[in-house]
Amino acid sequence: MTAAIIDGKALADKLRARTAIHIRHLKAAHGFVPGLAVVLVGEDPASRVYVRNKARQSEEIGMRSIHHALPADTEAAALVGLIKRLNADPGVDGILVQLPLPPQIDPAGVIDAIDPAKDVDGFHVINAGRLATGAPTLIPCTPLGCMLLLGERHSALAGLNAVVIGRSNIVGKPVAQLLLAADCTVTMAHSKTRNLPAVCRGADILIAAVGRPEMVRGDWIKPGATVIDVGINRIASADGKGRLVGDVAFAEALDVAGAVTPVPGGAGPMTIACLLQNAVTAACARRGIVIPTA
Repeated sequence: MTAAIIDGKALADKLRARTAIHIRHLKAAHGFVPGLAVVLVGEDPASRVYVRNKARQSEEIGMRSIHHALPADTEAAALVGLIKRLNADPGVDGILVQLPLPPQIDPAGVIDAIDPAKDVDGFHVINAGRLATGAPTLIPCTPLGCMLLLGERHSALAGLNAVVIGRSNIVGKPVAQLLLAADCTVTMAHSKTRNLPAVCRGADILIAAVGRPEMVRGDWIKPGATVIDVGINRIASADGKGRLVGDVAFAEALDVAGAVTPVPGGAGPMTIACLLQNAVTAACARRGIVIPTA
């Protein structure tokens, strides 16, 4: 068996194109362009690249991109003050504070300060609670992207056994909620799970989000299963530059799975595309506008 590769980059391109159509409609019919504010604190190299990509993709689809860069020694009160100003700014529809934050700033307090209606990351406790209870809400971007990737392989998920490895508030817990809402039978696995390989072998859908390079081996995967690899890990390479790998041993998975996402090019591109879609969703919800269809 050779698994089908689920192309996250191609799907992200389609999603961005559809979001660009929505933005043009909102400008023509309602006279505004959604605005996305991204706040970066410090000089973390990976965060800087990620924020730059967000700004570029926002501008490419016609969205207003608002960027705030703060020094690494910024105190929590100053950051919360900026968030409050963005909350009150009618031209800002979405607010994203790039994580991780410097050690002197508690991320929970920062997330709590964001207006839930502008929380395009979907991390606020109100949005997390709405997701858990099945109410309409802004869905965290990577979990939303995982569900869209699964939709490329499955027309319906009801009745399938899904195993999620990882229980973070950013990926593991919300993607499990989305799978439950899709009528999957969901198992959440983590560092204390006993006989993890055997648990994974029971999965029709396996989502790996633990941040451990190539932890999931080929013999952990049920033949024909769909594997979504959320991990992005840099490991050493012969040329000294390093290379990116996921949480799944990709070459081994290809021999067993029915479909698998690559790293890079799988879940990663979907995250920013879903962020942009969330910004449009937030902009429309705040104004009582029905989201246009492409």
